[in-house]
Amino acid sequence: MDRPGNEGDAVRLEGVRKTYGAGDSEVVALAGVTVGFAQGTFTAVMGPSGSGKSTLLHCAAGLDQPDAGSVTIEGVELTGMSENELTKLRRDRIGFVFQAFNLLPALNATQNVAVPMRLAGRKPDAARIESVLGKVGLANRRDHMPGQMSGGQQQRVAIARALATGPAVIFADEPTGALDTSTAREVLGLLRDAVDKDGQTIVMVTHDPMAASYADKAIFLADGRLAGELRSPTPDSVAERMTRIGAWQERVAAR
Repeated sequence: MDRPGNEGDAVRLEGVRKTYGAGDSEVVALAGVTVGFAQGTFTAVMGPSGSGKSTLLHCAAGLDQPDAGSVTIEGVELTGMSENELTKLRRDRIGFVFQAFNLLPALNATQNVAVPMRLAGRKPDAARIESVLGKVGLANRRDHMPGQMSGGQQQRVAIARALATGPAVIFADEPTGALDTSTAREVLGLLRDAVDKDGQTIVMVTHDPMAASYADKAIFLADGRLAGELRSPTPDSVAERMTRIGAWQERVAAR
């Protein structure tokens, strides 16, 4: 179970360490990271390339096992779970939104949103699917195939799919990376609404200061370690912090 005082965390990482390779080629992706993501909040995870952002997301979502430390989702410890148990937890309690929309091209919007329910062996909840498609503004596109929709509409379907099972947390990995600025703002607005109106918890990896400004908080990673946070981030404050982290990394590398 989660530790006392962290009951409000939908996801918590305690002392998480992850390395790749061995010996001289060993790379420390996460060096003992401790961080919590409170229920009903939107957090942006930022940092330079190679800082550990994607590894943090993968460990937090049970897609990768840390070498040390613990990960809990709604107080449930992931460490030591079998692959079957992790698969069930991801299917039932986690939503994913990626830069690549990952829709099945032979299925229409309604059918794509129903995929997690079918994978869980449950009959798709038609009312729930209609509700989430309405929330993302696609009620009139429910029968359209991915090839008949724009990139922004496809990402809306992906968000509806992530929301459909009422997950404990949605992990978003560069969800607006393939979209133009105007469409990106619409998609980010949908994620913001999911937090504000439905109490959803969202953890989003991004390199974009504008995207991070939609979050309640931005946390920064550098060389596998936490390098600070910003509450109520703005594009300018995020960009300034990223510039400082980059300058610090350059100084360390030059030593």
